[in-house]
Amino acid sequence: MDNLQLIKSNQQSKYEEIIEYLSQDNGYWLENDIWDAIETFFIGEKISNMRYIDFSNIKNDNLKNEIKYFFLYKHKEKLLTNKGILRLNVSLKHFSEFYTGKSLLELDREKTFIKWKIFLIDRGIKFDINEKSYFWFSNYLLDFIKDLYDDREETEKDIWYSKNIKGAKKSATSDRLATSINFSDIPIYYKDMVKRYFKTIITKKSWGHCFNILKHLKVFFNYFYNNGYKDGFIENLNREDIENYLFFIGNERKDKNLTETSKYISYVRTFLEYIQIAQYDKAPKKEVSFLIFQDDIPRREFVQDEMRRVKFVPEPILKQLDNNIMDLDRPQYIPIYILLRETGWRGTDILNLRYDNCLDQIWNSKEERYNYYLCGEITKTGIAELKIPIRDKAAEMVQKAIDKAKELSTEENNPKKYLFNTYEGKLKGRPLNKASLLYTIQRLIEQKILEMLIVSYIILGFIH
Repeated sequence: MDNLQLIKSNQQSKYEEIIEYLSQDNGYWLENDIWDAIETFFIGEKISNMRYIDFSNIKNDNLKNEIKYFFLYKHKEKLLTNKGILRLNVSLKHFSEFYTGKSLLELDREKTFIKWKIFLIDRGIKFDINEKSYFWFSNYLLDFIKDLYDDREETEKDIWYSKNIKGAKKSATSDRLATSINFSDIPIYYKDMVKRYFKTIITKKSWGHCFNILKHLKVFFNYFYNNGYKDGFIENLNREDIENYLFFIGNERKDKNLTETSKYISYVRTFLEYIQIAQYDKAPKKEVSFLIFQDDIPRREFVQDEMRRVKFVPEPILKQLDNNIMDLDRPQYIPIYILLRETGWRGTDILNLRYDNCLDQIWNSKEERYNYYLCGEITKTGIAELKIPIRDKAAEMVQKAIDKAKELSTEENNPKKYLFNTYEGKLKGRPLNKASLLYTIQRLIEQKILEMLIVSYIILGFIH
């Protein structure tokens, strides 16, 4: 209990959670200050000649356990790659010299970041704002551990985790985008207002969409604060301020996708319009319609513009692909391709199927038989459960995939019950990779189908 006495009474239970979490794997993480990557329950091998994570230079046990918890949680929840985890060992060594206190809770995020940056530069490490392993390490630690000790409602915190927000709309691949939405970088003066706005949209829009909205709003705030504007600038915005921002975006996004560029303006306008209509205290005094004009927003590319760039699979290749799909060199992707063709759904939606609820039978009174339906969530349009009829043969294939998934799945390797799951490796517990599916199909086309078509065209040439 000596360690717990160093933690405030209302934080003891959280510290106990840390100790319990580190006690996994027969207490290996708690009892050992040097973690070996080649342990089978850790990574199982060296990564890029990196092998150890060394906590032995941290003298205070409370601080050491907090930092250990950060590393272990990020590893077990797959929030960092194996290589990313091991790369942070160098930053850890510097941090153990930088801070010798009792708990990360004692540190102020902004002041610590400045001191940490100076500390690293003094040791010959060149500052790079985009370098994540060194200079952002202090922020990663403080954001994580302070969120752990924070008992407030999720939407009152500076970091929101999708798993803690009831009704958050997540897709199978959204974890690869972000598992959290971080408001820490929003200026303190406006932070509560921005969080209040996001509370109104967090269960209406997809998690990925909300993440992107905040990303674009951060650019807006950063621009004004980096150009000498102070707290209260939103309330006093005028047209000239917006024109300068538009000029900045125009230069930053020159020759880039217009649809994406438009978001740096449209998301800002939607945000400002809402807080003004809702009469937020810090809303603009001038009408937003007089600040940002409709013509300021770059014209989004029309469907016909996008269609000109779409690379359709020529019909002869598509037919040959259907005929030869069983020759894919990665057979686990065969049922995914068949369901793509059967349903017309996006790859993301097929990969989001769950083995416990993806197949249903519905009585057809007209045909006097049960028909099979594929059931899944269409995240792009926000349809929580869409059922689409499929042929009996396709349903038989799905049932086999369900049986296989049930046989292979455990709470550890497939907690979300994906039908097409990755059962081992750094992506364990996530659906099969869509990019790998595309590359696999591309190889089949290049290695077999194109050759067949070329031969066919040559023969036809001789015939004619």
